[in-house]
Amino acid sequence: MMAMNDNPEPRSPSVRRRAGARFAAPEGPYETEDQRSAAGSSNRESGQFLDFVEQMEEASARMLALKSGYREMRIVIHLIRSHLSGQLVTRSSLAAASGLSYGTAMRAIDDMQARGLIIKRPRTPTGRSFSLHPAATLLARWQAYARRAKSLVAASLRQEQPGGRAARPRSAAADAAATIVPLPPVLDSKLALSRELRMLMHADPTFMAMHALKRHFEMAFGTAISSRALSIDRLHAEIVANSRLPVSQYDLIACDLPWFGEMAASGRLLPLDRLIEAAQFDTADFHPDALASTRHQGRQYGVPVITTAEILVYRTDLLAAAGIAPPLTAAATLDAASRLHDPSAGISGIAWNGGRGTPVGHTFLMILAAFGQPVVDLRRTADGFDAENASGEQLRPLFLTETARQTADFMCELLEFSPPNILNMAWYDRAFAYAQGKAAIAYSHTMVAPLFELDRASPAYRRTGYLPHPVGPKGRPIAPLGGYALTIPANIAPERIEPVWIALRALTSANTTKLYLANGSLASPRFSLSRDPEIRALSPMVAAVDDMARLGYMRMWPRPPIPENAPIVAIIGEEIHDMLSGAQPVAEALAAAQNRVDALMRARGHY
Repeated sequence: MMAMNDNPEPRSPSVRRRAGARFAAPEGPYETEDQRSAAGSSNRESGQFLDFVEQMEEASARMLALKSGYREMRIVIHLIRSHLSGQLVTRSSLAAASGLSYGTAMRAIDDMQARGLIIKRPRTPTGRSFSLHPAATLLARWQAYARRAKSLVAASLRQEQPGGRAARPRSAAADAAATIVPLPPVLDSKLALSRELRMLMHADPTFMAMHALKRHFEMAFGTAISSRALSIDRLHAEIVANSRLPVSQYDLIACDLPWFGEMAASGRLLPLDRLIEAAQFDTADFHPDALASTRHQGRQYGVPVITTAEILVYRTDLLAAAGIAPPLTAAATLDAASRLHDPSAGISGIAWNGGRGTPVGHTFLMILAAFGQPVVDLRRTADGFDAENASGEQLRPLFLTETARQTADFMCELLEFSPPNILNMAWYDRAFAYAQGKAAIAYSHTMVAPLFELDRASPAYRRTGYLPHPVGPKGRPIAPLGGYALTIPANIAPERIEPVWIALRALTSANTTKLYLANGSLASPRFSLSRDPEIRALSPMVAAVDDMARLGYMRMWPRPPIPENAPIVAIIGEEIHDMLSGAQPVAEALAAAQNRVDALMRARGHY
């Protein structure tokens, strides 16, 4: 057999190229300018690829602290993939996934556990069976490594683009300096529950994301989970019905922030102060008004899991084409809606909640706040009104004011430029209309923004601007705060309180909330997540809403968490709907709302 170095020299350039002599020095008369250019390009690409591989190798060694003697990367990948998908990992399954011999794999697993990268958690009460999980340290390192890898890939792609600039990848120090919230680890020990963890939730994107992550949480908690999701009015009714049972059917309940006064005053929720103090639970990361909404008479009854703001969204492309500036006032909003209203093209000027009852009742309260007034006579403060400590005369309704009249008139004017079914619209309806390109402007909760913020098929995707509520003649910018907090029902079995509190803290942590945001939610109650570059990259709305929060626009007083919040909203929702449908004039609707709410407050003994 002829040795490789005995191959004769090909007698022509084409034969020489076929023989693999492309690595030899080219012969002058046979090399064209194009060939020299191609060779230079190939060398540059090879060099760039070598740089990329070298940098990835350096990053994995430094950031993951893996040992070169073992193929630990495959162990890490299997652990984290199983952690995210909720798959249980045992020593034998991890050894099989490692690609190592059984003995070598076991030594590698033991070593990683000794280095604090793997958690070993008992699966049974006897402690004879264990599951393996990535430790918080490993999760944080992996997240930093993944971010570094993305930076290197992005830099490599930029270099490959024609005319691309060979931008230097972000350094590991820069990655570490970014305020990135790590992935949530598993609990150190299983929840001590005799049956599954039972949750009552609201049917919105965040809780749907929570449900989609059910297997992950079951693995993290070491117990089965069952959940029930209801619409807002059905959820309120179910919380009340459950509170009347001898023992609660649920361990954790999602409570709308404005309901806390009612639910706490009626004894339906467990005070959390003792648990918070014992756990040294840090609340500084939460939006202050969201946390205040979950208090009643100075006691804490919940931990925020969703903070949403009602804002005005508008199609930037449509306003720009019509030469319309983003509307900051109620008058400018009416003008923009009238100019963009085009029923023949299937586009309405503006969408909002006009449905009877709770939907239009909320709309009235939100617009009333942007016009400068709360629904009851709250004490005025330097930056708004005190909704947390209202009592006595401060609970007297304010429907017979000039501001209330202006609010009602504004809503009547909106009708002309609204969708034909506006008096049936609720939260999802208005967001759908905007997302589908059927409305140029809309009042929208950030909680349902994924309909147009995350759907690339929506005409509004990346063509949306964000504003606080347009102000009335005497108003100031405001983004009325809403959302939900997780609570423990007061009639829960006593032996379940401690493990359920552990689950509540885990489900409301910044780490876990980040999972909700990465799986379809855009509503967070925490400042740390608004600063996380990975979360800000999900949607430009995250930064816009964070700006509103920092400017003090996100406030709870438009829907004060007083015990009578729900019946007040229901009363307004009936009287204002009758007004909008033409069944009664504005003055009569406001007088009827005033009389009914006044009678309610007198019957409750407030004044």
